Order: sequence, then C-alpha cells, then structure tokens
Amino acid sequence: MIGESNGWSIKETSFDPGRLNHGETVFTIGNGYLGSRGVLEEGYPGEIRSTFLHGVFDDVPIVFTELANAPDWLELEIYLAGERFGLDCGQILAYERTLNLKDATLRREVRWRSPKGRTTRLVFERFASLADEHLAGVRVSLIPEDYEGTVELRAGLNVEADNLGLKHWEGIAQGLSRQNAWLNCQTRTTHIGLAAGFSLVVAAPEQVRYRRWDVRGHPTLSAISHANAGQAVTACKWVTYWTTRDCKNPLSLVRRRLNGLVRLDWESAHAAHCQAWQQEWERCDIVIEGDPEAQLAVRFNIFQLLTAAPRHDDRVNIGAKTLSGYGYRGHSFWDTEIFMLPFFIYTRPEIARNLLSYRYHGLQGARRKAVENGYRGAQYPWESAASGEEVTPTWVPHYADRTRQIRIWTGDIEIHISADISYAIWLYWKTSRDNAFLIERGAEVILETARFWASRVEKVPGLKRFEINDIIGPDEYHDHVADNFYTNAMARWNLRSAFTVIEWLKENAPQDWQRLRRRLGLKPSELKAWQEVIDQIFIAYNPRTKLIEQFRGYFQLKDVDLTSLEPRQESVQALFGIEETNQTQVLKQPDVLMLLYLLPDEFDYETLQVNYAYYTPRTDHTFGSSLGPSIQAIMAARMGDKTAAYEHFMRAARADLFDVRGNAGDGIHGASAGGLWQAVVFGFAGLKWTETGWQTRPCLPPGWTRVAFKIMHNGQTLSFEIKK
Repeated sequence: MIGESNGWSIKETSFDPGRLNHGETVFTIGNGYLGSRGVLEEGYPGEIRSTFLHGVFDDVPIVFTELANAPDWLELEIYLAGERFGLDCGQILAYERTLNLKDATLRREVRWRSPKGRTTRLVFERFASLADEHLAGVRVSLIPEDYEGTVELRAGLNVEADNLGLKHWEGIAQGLSRQNAWLNCQTRTTHIGLAAGFSLVVAAPEQVRYRRWDVRGHPTLSAISHANAGQAVTACKWVTYWTTRDCKNPLSLVRRRLNGLVRLDWESAHAAHCQAWQQEWERCDIVIEGDPEAQLAVRFNIFQLLTAAPRHDDRVNIGAKTLSGYGYRGHSFWDTEIFMLPFFIYTRPEIARNLLSYRYHGLQGARRKAVENGYRGAQYPWESAASGEEVTPTWVPHYADRTRQIRIWTGDIEIHISADISYAIWLYWKTSRDNAFLIERGAEVILETARFWASRVEKVPGLKRFEINDIIGPDEYHDHVADNFYTNAMARWNLRSAFTVIEWLKENAPQDWQRLRRRLGLKPSELKAWQEVIDQIFIAYNPRTKLIEQFRGYFQLKDVDLTSLEPRQESVQALFGIEETNQTQVLKQPDVLMLLYLLPDEFDYETLQVNYAYYTPRTDHTFGSSLGPSIQAIMAARMGDKTAAYEHFMRAARADLFDVRGNAGDGIHGASAGGLWQAVVFGFAGLKWTETGWQTRPCLPPGWTRVAFKIMHNGQTLSFEIKK
C-alpha cells in the first residue's frame, strides 16, 4: 500500500493475490451502520467476502455469538462478449485501486485482456452513504477497446452469505421486478429480521434488456446490451438494508425505497455523502506537516474509527476489529473505552454518548455476572456483544497445535474493564459537561462498579490492608496474579470517583440523587466500607525508589534480555510458550505505564521516569499487544525521548497499512487506531488540562514542522496549532 502526496489517498498499484485478505481489510468502507470489506465486485478465489451491520449478532459454537455476515450487496458479475471478467483469468494490463479518505470512496481501474485476447477498460466505484446510512452504491463503467459484442451484468443478493463456513441466515421471502430485487430473511437463532433490496440501472449505447432470475435465496437481475469498441456501458447498483433493530417491518421500508432507487442520480447521492464526510473531517482531522507517511497513517486510522462509529444507535459498541473482519467475532473489549473513546469524546461527543449508553444498557448483564461470581454491583464482561452478557470463549484451539485446547481465563479474571468503563464515563462527563447523561445513566454505572470493587477486594487478616487476588491485568502474558498495580489503582480510582459523583448529585441534582440512592439501596454503612477500601487497598509503590511492582512477586520472576532474542518474527509467548512466559518479566504491554498515563496526577514525574526506564526494555513492543505502542509513544514523548516516541508511533501507524503483525486480514486494529490519535494529541503535542486551562508541551519528532487539530470541550471547539 502506498499513499499519494495529497495525504488523503491509499493506493494499490498492482494486484497481489498473496495479499488479498490484507487488501480487503485496508479497503474496507462503512458509514457507522454497516461495514464492507474491500473485496472485488466480481469475486476472487480465497476472498473473505463480508458486510457487517452493527448489532446483528447470531449464536455460534465456542465463542457464543458473532456478527452475522449480511447478504452481499457488492456482487456484480460481468460478461464481455461471452467471457467472464475476473482477475483470476486473462491478463491484467493495468491496475490501480484507491481509497479516498476525504470522501470515503473506493475506486478501482483495470485494463484487462481476456483469455481470447479482447481488451477492456473497467472503472469501479463504491461508497456507503454517510448522508443516508441505509444506502450504499457501486458503479462500474466499462469500455471495450478492440472488439464489439454483448455486455452482460449480473447483480444479486445471496442469503447463503456465511461466516467462514457457518451460515446464519434463513430466507423468508423474495421478489423481483424489472430493475428491482429484494430479499427478506432472519438470523437462525437470534431471529433478527433483515430486509435488503437493490436496483440495477444500466446505461448503454444500445437498448438494455433486463432479465429476472428468481433463484431461491438468491434473487438476481441481469442487464444485457451491445457495445462497440470505444463505447461505454455504465451500471449502477443501489442497495438498501433495514433490520428489525431499526423498525418493526423492515421489508415495507425496503420496498418503498426501491421505488425511488431506480431514479437515483449517482452524482447527487455521492455529493451528499461527500458533504457529510467534509463535516466529519472539519471536526476530526489532524494535520501533520513534514512527514507524509505519518500524515496519511493518522488520517487512515481516524477514517477507520469514523466508518465504524454508530451515529444513530446507542445499543451498539465498536468491536476490537471495527466492522472490518472476523477477528474477535465483532466482540467489544476495553479497547473501546480506553483507546477509541477519547477520540470521540474530544471530537464527536455525540458518538461517545452513544457508545457509553451501550454500556448503560448492558448494566443488567453486568449485575448478573457479579451475582454469579458471588459479588455485588456490576462486573462488566471482558467480551461483550449484543447484551451485557459475558461472551468470552472458555476454550479455544492452541495457536500452534490445533489438536490442543487453550483455557481462556480473561472472561473469568480480567476484571479491570469495570473500572475502565467508569473511567470513560467520567472523562466524557468532565469534557462535555453532559450533566443529563451523568444523572440519567453514567452515575449509576460508576456507583455500581464501585460497589463491585468493594465486594471484590479481600481483607487481609490482622492487617489494615485489602488485596485483589487471582486476576489478569492488561499485560496478558501473566495470569492468576495478585495485586496487579493497574487493577488495584483503577479500583481505588473508581471508588473515589463514586464519592465525587455522589457529592455532585447531592449539590446539583438532589432529587435525582435521592431516587438513585433508594433504587440502589445505598446506605451510609456501605459508603463507609467503600472509604475503608480506598484507604487500605494495597498499592505496590515504593516511595523511596519510586519503583512500582506490576504485581506481587513480579520482581522475583526471571529477567530476560529481549535484545538477545533478535532477530525474531514472533512474540515471546510464541517462542517460550504460555507457561514459561508467565514465569518471566517479559510484558505483553506495561500495566504500570498505562496506569501512569491514565492517572498522571496521582504520581510525580520522577515516578514516571523510574518506571519508564524499568519497564520499557522488558516489554515485547513489536509482537506483544497492538494496544501498547501508541501509549508507549506518549510516555516516551513525556520523557523527551523523541526517537523512541516516533519509533513506537510508527509501529502503531503501520499496524494495518503494512500488516506489521501479519494479522491485518482479520480486520482493523481499532484500539491502535484510537491510540494513534492520542499519541499525536497527548504525546507529541503534549496537550494537557490544567487549573488554568488547556496547555501544550510539544515534543515533535524530527522532521515534523507543524501539527494542527481541534478538540471539543464543554461544547466549544478549540483549535491548536504547533509549529517547529
């Protein structure tokens, strides 16, 4: 993948079947309602042909539930003088595919010589409208260069779309007219209804004949015409999706829309879409001068966040792989709250509100999980999907030996996510001053997660000390540890924030506070117990050395010189094995530095220096967690280490564009995308809120001459510009 000098385009100048799935991820388009991988309209062997709609989950063995691959709207087969067009046959004379980030339009140009020697130029364009989330379109223009003959285009909707072999859809009904087709279906176990329809409009120099193929589960339209050499044939396929999550009778809306789609003008529909994207970029863009690769990478990652952001639905979240692939099955983690949400909080608070409302709607499921585990309050699931229920698989096949199973403990004991969610709610409220959200939704989550922590800690007999045992921190190379610093410190923060919220409610919304207090059954004795936990929870901080132990016993583990393992192309865990890595000090990501980033005012600068120096060489930066490099870049910038900061930043920037981890085909690394935005704003620009307002402490990498961006604070747009 290469970028154009304008800083807005991702370009592929040759077709490489060996990187087929990587390209599908990179060229994903979406509009916050749906996301479609960048597959070829005509198809290709080995493709992962997928469109995902937010919230449309269906049951699946082992991993509980997954986003169901929707009937394919991109299907468009082309026959030229009787020969099927495809990049798997004939000869590719010229090829270029471009994703324009500015207007979210994917364009592909091909000069193709058929097996019989006929040459055709084809131009494909597609977009998922940001102005109308229920509309998407694909257009192809083709010109025979050295022959004349019949041109046929076949377009359909296929209810047999599957998730890597597993089918989720049952057809209910379908219909066709001269230029329209529709399909009505539902998921097999969750019974979410989906109606999809499309219109096919073909313009040709001679008469166009439309045919209908009423194939069960695959309604198809065919358009046939004739073209001479040099004459263009253009086809537009418009599609609309509606589900029972949107309305009671999606089919009626689809059939109504189809009446207008045959008359829809490409230029006007695309112009409305472009205008909507222009408004997004006016609020969200980051300008970097002096480093074209960094500029393009930052925009690409912002683009991926915006294409997956739900603008009109507050019951869905952004999964770890956005809407771009099968990785993690569409499940959501702490990736959203800690890595992606800051971007939305500071640029698109309306979207942040939707994402946090998803967690509020999942509160009952979090309460049930707490009760099932013997605790009080709300324990949020490590992986979540359509509801607040835990959907982390218990066992998965071993990454190196598919005949073995690995026990997955994260759903049982990686519990810091409950505090992470409250942290995101707190950050949103402090930044937006959306008091209504705090009163109606946010306060209840913060109080119920605080209640969970107070019940989860364990009192040490004979000591004024509380511990949290048998957990996993963000560093997943180590499991079943005790007193993980990140978890304990975030639990203490959660409890402290609960008291701040209570005091704010008492002063500013006393009636709402009384209703909430009664509904939750909060009593003075319980609040007193919370304060006791705050005062006595164990924090492994040595005030003399300033060094923080990541978890109890970490310093006694085997120290490994990571430089002695180079060069390598796999993680330390893959090299050593799960159990042996667990006995070393090697980190998947540094919990201590992550906490010092989130709560910078709780420890002094010398503490940051000491722990940065200790944990940085012990972290598997390249092949550990994709979440780590962006935060590591921020901490390096705060240390004034521009070289290291830029190295970590580019590691995150290239995660998907260059497939540096070898897994980009599974989907976009959403957390890395959000972290990259934070790395520029809070790392290199050094933006920080102080008692006197926003201040910057720049640490620009060599070569960067200017950085400019906007944030929203208390409903006002603030612009920042840093020049070298």
